[in-house]
Amino acid sequence: MSIIGTPNVGKSTLFNKIVGRKISITEDTPGVTRDRIYSNASWLGREFLLVDTGGLDLKDQDIFMSSIKTQADLALDMSDVIIFLTDGVNGVSSTDREIATYLRKTNKKVILAVNKFDSKKAKDNFYDFYELGLGNPISISSEQGMGVGDLLDEVIEGFQPQEEGFDNDDIRVSFIGKPNVGKSSLINNILGEERVIVTDIPGTTRDAIDTNFSFNDENYIFVDTAGLRKKKRIDENIERYSVIRTLTAIERSSVCVLVIDAAEGVSEQDAKIVGYAHDNNRAIIIAVNKWDLIEKDNKTMKNFEKEVRDRLPFINYAPIVFISAKTGQRVNKLLELISLVNNNYNHRIQTGVLNDILNRAVLMNQPPSDKGRRGKLYYGSQVSVRPPRFMIHVNDKELFHFSYIRYLENQIRESYSFDGVPLVMVLKNRGEKGQ
Repeated sequence: MSIIGTPNVGKSTLFNKIVGRKISITEDTPGVTRDRIYSNASWLGREFLLVDTGGLDLKDQDIFMSSIKTQADLALDMSDVIIFLTDGVNGVSSTDREIATYLRKTNKKVILAVNKFDSKKAKDNFYDFYELGLGNPISISSEQGMGVGDLLDEVIEGFQPQEEGFDNDDIRVSFIGKPNVGKSSLINNILGEERVIVTDIPGTTRDAIDTNFSFNDENYIFVDTAGLRKKKRIDENIERYSVIRTLTAIERSSVCVLVIDAAEGVSEQDAKIVGYAHDNNRAIIIAVNKWDLIEKDNKTMKNFEKEVRDRLPFINYAPIVFISAKTGQRVNKLLELISLVNNNYNHRIQTGVLNDILNRAVLMNQPPSDKGRRGKLYYGSQVSVRPPRFMIHVNDKELFHFSYIRYLENQIRESYSFDGVPLVMVLKNRGEKGQ
């Protein structure tokens, strides 16, 4: 189901009201929602995918308006039901008439909704909307929630109840990075269609866009996030919301792909963005994009990889792949890496095998001592996955320096690669309660 309408009629507010959480950006600036925003929603046992499109003005030749028209076409192609949302306060506009003509040609179920009906002016204008030829209008207030239930009753009429909800086992992958590094182009290359708006203007993607994708019998949800700018460049509320949306997308994902512009190299902002993913214990892949534009010799890739490792030492577990979203170079390798890293993220080591690794590690390098008292490692177990978390039982965790814990982690990684995955090492004193 898609919500269509001119800019600033309340589509994002209605979207948020239906899904029950703030996903679309809502701001009193026309054109804020530029891309399709997806979310699963349900009403009276009927589940559906809800799409919020950018504001549609068929006459406007602005670069974003032409892109929004394409976005709306794609949304309509995949929708069984279309909500045409209009502004009751402003009344019927010439653009509304054009959109109505456009929608009548789709042969889709179209529901006309007149928004802002908490206003007297909207009530005065209500009957004018019959002229659009889309049947009986439904009066609503997306801000107050008035009439939204009646609207959804009309939406689900004819829908069959679903016994099961949406598949929650899909692998969520967020593409993160600065503005204009090619995140949207990369996703479009993978999908083979222009699912996300791409222009040469940095910051085109303001929301985090969810897209379903299947590869090698695995289902993914790709999330194209807004590029994070430095705080001093965040001048408007919209940008702040985008930052929050990006951070939320990271928190909800299993795998994060940091996209770096090969021409610009690793920046302080890249470190901050991926640092947030690392702090949240997300699996991480580094994709160096626009590699086709770089002049190379036999040491170029090795030198660039060294620069990445030097600038981002805290994610030395993250594999690096050099790609081109424009030509498709190594994009398949990236997809294979995503699958591998996700498997590593869910990998569990048997307790007996883990203790064999730890015992060998202790034989090769004894735990440190302090004032004649040496640390003792009794046994370890893996207590969870996503990320892999290990509980190490010791005599006194104060005796175990960070460097020794890192040594134990490296010994585990030598036996099981765990590429792309942070390992969480938790020390516990014998007899200490809790995990």
